[in-house]
Amino acid sequence: MLPASWRNYFLLIVSLTFYAIGEEELVLVMIGSIIVNYIAGILINRYRHSKSGKFYLGLAICLNLGTLIYFKYTNFIFDQFAFKIENIHLPIGISFFTFQSISYLVDVYRVPSLYQKNPFKLGLYISLFPQLIAGPIVRYADIAKEISSRTESAELFKSGVLRFVTGLAKKLLIANTLASIADTAFYMPAEELPLSMAWLGIICYTLQIYFDFSGYSDMAIGLGRMFGFRFLENFNYPYISKSIQEFWRRWHISLSSWFRDYVYIPLGGNRLGERRTYLNLIGVFLLTGIWHGASWNFIVWGLWHGAFILIEKSSNFPISNAALKSVLSRVYLLLVVMIGWVFFRAEDLSYALVYIKHLIWYSSENTNYYALYHVNAKSILVLILAIIISTPVKRIILRKLDTNTFFVNYKAFVLPFYVGVLMILCTIEMASNSFNPFIYFRF
Repeated sequence: MLPASWRNYFLLIVSLTFYAIGEEELVLVMIGSIIVNYIAGILINRYRHSKSGKFYLGLAICLNLGTLIYFKYTNFIFDQFAFKIENIHLPIGISFFTFQSISYLVDVYRVPSLYQKNPFKLGLYISLFPQLIAGPIVRYADIAKEISSRTESAELFKSGVLRFVTGLAKKLLIANTLASIADTAFYMPAEELPLSMAWLGIICYTLQIYFDFSGYSDMAIGLGRMFGFRFLENFNYPYISKSIQEFWRRWHISLSSWFRDYVYIPLGGNRLGERRTYLNLIGVFLLTGIWHGASWNFIVWGLWHGAFILIEKSSNFPISNAALKSVLSRVYLLLVVMIGWVFFRAEDLSYALVYIKHLIWYSSENTNYYALYHVNAKSILVLILAIIISTPVKRIILRKLDTNTFFVNYKAFVLPFYVGVLMILCTIEMASNSFNPFIYFRF
């Protein structure tokens, strides 16, 4: 085992090497980000009590956002004016490490004790490989103490392995299986989709993106635990929500809380009257859509969610029966989210609109049932399991098992067996299927 004083240097080298293997020379963008944000942190900390501190903070934020805009949005901006330029390669994970860098700078301005004097420790925070590619977005304040001094333990390592393997299984055994159906549905000409295939495709995609993204988050959290880091949760059963507002408290928690703390509240939040609150909310969801990608689809997806947030703010379900209201509010949430996912998944806006039309309009002329080619006993079983696991049923069962004497006595044997079975199934799946990257890798 490495001495404690060498662990951060080792992890920094591993993280940068990990990034360089995938992105080659674009690792220089990452290194440049570390250097710029370290220097900015020094200046912000030194001049915090003068106007210069705010100037350096604003300049550093602009440099971070400018880099993100250049790599992620230049092609999209030029396309709007029919200018053709050479395609700019998007560095993987740039949206995540840019937001982490900005959160560090803002927190240093607000809380002097968070200033990091050691450039290697700051570099480790920005480049830490477990969550580098697709989150969760980790606040510096949440892991500052663990970067400086952390304690590894056998129990924490075991819990990390369990979490990592669970996330891997979510991706390989559930998300990838559902992807075969969802991708087939969305690759078909939208005009040919029968109503049943349109619904099958979006239901599968709704579950696919949840298990794909939450699976990566689980793997990141698990890897973090293996190295002594305790990352915060990124998902909390979002599909059981009763409103869009609740959904965003449960879905991609690190992103929604980032926008709340670094955009919504600084803009005034809900403190400046109803009209300003609505403008702030719609602005935040517009930015949320833009953050996800340089496409009108993502802009519409963000505004779609923002519009329903405003509707929920200004009205209530006109139903007094609590049980009926609970059921209908969940149905409403799922319908809104699934229609939103059409914009998220479709290649362009026109395809999305035609697809949505086929979700609500039956026509006997549409008879392309090719997606059924991927529907078999395995995919049906996975679909059923995905629906069940996307609810807290598993958590409830585990709580009950923890009070069961037999399970407690044999827990030391059951969990390794569970991990072993999942790893065997995942290995078989990796050997039998082609490469299928995580959805959020492109953000």
